[in-house]
Amino acid sequence: MSETLYVPRKQADGQRMPKRSRGTAINPHPRFEAEVREAVDDGWEQGEAARPRTTVTDETAKTIITRNASPDIGFDRSINAYRGCEHGCVYCFARPTHAYLGLSPGLDFETRLYAKPGAAALLRKELSSPSYRCRSIAIGTNTDPYQPIERTRRITREILEVLSETRHPVGIVTKSDLVVRDIDILSEMAAHNLTKVGLSVTTLNPELARTMEPRAAHPQKRLAAIEALAKAGVPVAALVAPIVPSINDHEIEAIIEEVAKRGATHVNFVLLRLPNEVKEVVRDWLARYFPDRARRVMSIMQAMRGGKDYDATWGLRQRGEGPFAKAIAERFALAAKRHGMAIGTIRLRTDLFRSPGAHSPQLDLFG
Repeated sequence: MSETLYVPRKQADGQRMPKRSRGTAINPHPRFEAEVREAVDDGWEQGEAARPRTTVTDETAKTIITRNASPDIGFDRSINAYRGCEHGCVYCFARPTHAYLGLSPGLDFETRLYAKPGAAALLRKELSSPSYRCRSIAIGTNTDPYQPIERTRRITREILEVLSETRHPVGIVTKSDLVVRDIDILSEMAAHNLTKVGLSVTTLNPELARTMEPRAAHPQKRLAAIEALAKAGVPVAALVAPIVPSINDHEIEAIIEEVAKRGATHVNFVLLRLPNEVKEVVRDWLARYFPDRARRVMSIMQAMRGGKDYDATWGLRQRGEGPFAKAIAERFALAAKRHGMAIGTIRLRTDLFRSPGAHSPQLDLFG
């Protein structure tokens, strides 16, 4: 038995590769599994047939709203309609969550996906609880709600329909222009200050984007999505995330200038995070594409993390510490100020919420 993985479109040696690539070519061992499996290529599987395919498994969830008590993020509840993400962003800090399924945070994370088709019904049930207290829900915290399978599954849109009906505030984070599909719902909610969208713009360089986040939208499509949402009255924040030293940090000012032109009013950033198996995935990626800079990247990362690859301390995990981290924060603040952008979050209303158990949409016909 062999496992032959096709590699991204352009390697360091300039070789042209298949059009649709994957973020990583490795499958690091899931940290909770006792057995270690190793792929061996016996030469039998080659070419097109060896490409890893995406599979989607329906999941019967018992609840849909996930709660957290993290003091360094601006929400205490979130919804993820999917597990895993086909965008294949090599740096994704959510990769380690696949280990809870007994799967690898590497290639498995971007090819073996799970969908929750009952999400909207579960949400309606949870919002109907007499004990429920309304606070803004975040969508897109652990997996992109507008990854490719959303085009046909439409689970995110069904969730938004429930939130719109109940006038429940929601913040969305994505790197897909598919979010524009739901501009009818989002613009209506925005009119009541019930929604905001964060578009992640990691780089303006298409070739770099292809290697960092191979199946996410082209940078120009994300900029176009920002512009379309802003014109529709939907508050938009741009996220420069993650910033990878010696890879995309030189683009900070250019990205902020571009998103400001397109109508984003807020901007924020996150430094590269390397929890658990992400360290191995990113190290392999650096060795493949940036062998001349790999050591420098990791040296700077460790300098910002107290000598370690990663520090999960609240307040430091997203920003780091030390001279390099301080320089990035200062550059970011100056660029944001230059273009009249605010750093931080957009606050939404919570006082308009109406429980689905106490409200029927048909009543709106009489009002």
